[in-house]
Amino acid sequence: MIKSVAALSMDMDNQWSYMKTHGDSGWESYPSYFPVLIPYILDILDEFGLSITFFLVGTDVKSEKNQPYIEMITRRGHEPANHSLTHEPWLHLYPKARIAEEILTTHNLIKSVTGMTPVGFRGPGFSWSLELLEVLLDMDYRYDASTLPTFIGPLARMYYFWTAKLEKEKREERKKLFGTISDGLMPVRPYTWQLPDKRTLLELPVTTIPFFKIPFHLSYLLYLSGYSELLMEFYLKAAIAMCRITGTQPSFLLHPLDVLGGDLVPELKFFPGMNMDTALKRKRFNKVISFLAENYSLVNMNLYSDHVRSSASKKVLKAASVK
Repeated sequence: MIKSVAALSMDMDNQWSYMKTHGDSGWESYPSYFPVLIPYILDILDEFGLSITFFLVGTDVKSEKNQPYIEMITRRGHEPANHSLTHEPWLHLYPKARIAEEILTTHNLIKSVTGMTPVGFRGPGFSWSLELLEVLLDMDYRYDASTLPTFIGPLARMYYFWTAKLEKEKREERKKLFGTISDGLMPVRPYTWQLPDKRTLLELPVTTIPFFKIPFHLSYLLYLSGYSELLMEFYLKAAIAMCRITGTQPSFLLHPLDVLGGDLVPELKFFPGMNMDTALKRKRFNKVISFLAENYSLVNMNLYSDHVRSSASKKVLKAASVK
């Protein structure tokens, strides 16, 4: 029996970006856990024989101290993709010229450091806009992966404002962070954006549970495992069952804090799931990825886009009518 295809990707949000979004001081020195994270996660992926996509932030790629580790990613067979220059989740609020600068600068940095040309983009905090899609098409990108079709964005925003140390001005700036309830109406399966000028772009959403539109990427699973590992397993199996019933090939999202515990990054203990140590996260990571590998052939986002392109063309969404 030939397995269906699922995609694996990791958003390379660095320590400083979590601190910045949370409103913590000290982020301006750009503390980085890449020297620990990248060799560690690459070794894990080698054990599984996987090639995945790493969405890279231009500020990190530009840093000379990070570049040897960025080079390791592509040297060991993984896809580099664009995750903006400054990792600001309110990117969708910026004018087109600034969006273009964010994407083009990061594009050129990735190409310079890795020797590979990125063809995919994911907005920080799942931010996107019509202007952003236009920029991606102007640059001949093959796919966007910025959407998270879920109804719970406002709940995530409430938790963020409750825990973050933000002034009133910054709260106003971030009032649409993590999207709105209407994002839950967006498709779970890959589809094609149609822009007002009739150009089209493939969209690869981060998969949520079909029909229920509840996230099940690894950060959520780890949060559930803090209550019960059996609950985590049941939730994941239910999510994959719904994907199979609906013919949805998942795009499964990873974050650095899915494999790094509070013992290695104590500055980020405010983040959900960071009360776990690294060894426990590794154990649960292995369990989740093993289950996915039993059910799917796991590939990077670019190969995934090849597999879904023909079916995605059947579903077209007009970008101007959404935001």
